Amino acid sequence: MSCCLQTFRTCALLFSCVWISVVPAATQRRPEAPEQLAMPEPGPAGLQLQLDSEQRAQVEAALAKKDYKSAEAVLVEEADKQPKSARAANLLEFAGGIFFLDREYLNSAIAFKKAEAIAPLRERSRFTLAMAYIELGRPQWARAELERLSISAPGNALYLYWLARLDYDGHKYTEALSRLQKVTALDPAMVRAHDLLGLCYDYMGDQDKAIASFERAVQLNRAQARPSPWPHLDMAVSQVEIGRLKDAENNLREAVQYDPGLPRAHYELGRVLDQEGKTDEAVQELKAASADDPNYPEPHYLLGRIYHRLGKDELAKSEVQQFQKLQMKRH
Repeated sequence: MSCCLQTFRTCALLFSCVWISVVPAATQRRPEAPEQLAMPEPGPAGLQLQLDSEQRAQVEAALAKKDYKSAEAVLVEEADKQPKSARAANLLEFAGGIFFLDREYLNSAIAFKKAEAIAPLRERSRFTLAMAYIELGRPQWARAELERLSISAPGNALYLYWLARLDYDGHKYTEALSRLQKVTALDPAMVRAHDLLGLCYDYMGDQDKAIASFERAVQLNRAQARPSPWPHLDMAVSQVEIGRLKDAENNLREAVQYDPGLPRAHYELGRVLDQEGKTDEAVQELKAASADDPNYPEPHYLLGRIYHRLGKDELAKSEVQQFQKLQMKRH
């Protein structure tokens, strides 16, 4: 590893050591994560790789192979040669997008802020910076960036949506609803906005409006080139709350079809099947959930209950112990 990149990573490590004590453990949220929804293309729009032909070819080849570390090394080393120059700002801004793709969110934020200290960030870079802050558990920093973006581009529904997401995550459901109504007016076909509306209504206890919003999200989702499992999963959870188990089962099976590797979908389907008395199928779904995510405690708890009910006490004990172990690890 080069000296420049090592220094950059050491800086990130020092920041992360400070943050560990103050950033709370992430809670399990029903909406999709920022990296699932906001993954940028390598390099913000409007940026040109200010590199010689050999370096450019090296970076382009690395990106084609998704060898992000090699691309990052070139960009950071070149930026360090003239750290206060406009060229350094350009390279660091490009690097910020690559670090985000590499899921190195702290390095992404550092690169963008170093670039911004030299020259203003481009719009897409600022949005990616906001997403990095969300991944790092810094919602207020993300909010500041998103508010700047929303003021400069009031017709962009995506920025309003993410401000509503931050309201939702902060349990400010009335504020989230107000923003989401504006979002759906600007972009009536935004699946995630209707899904989040349903979640807000659900938490506010208005099941009729929640189901109506989820139904709209599901309808729009099915028309997508790559449908998401989340609208179907979210509607199923609300349907369980009002006793519509068969409808919930159907939605969860559709969610699993869209993403067979989503642990939450398998877990929720296992819960529904257990309530319907389909014990063998429930066990299979819960096993699938724990296989997809070995750190997911809840499937083990429900498996323990099922095995206890079936008189399989040793299996029940093993599952409960695994649940307790994972719970302690989570906290």
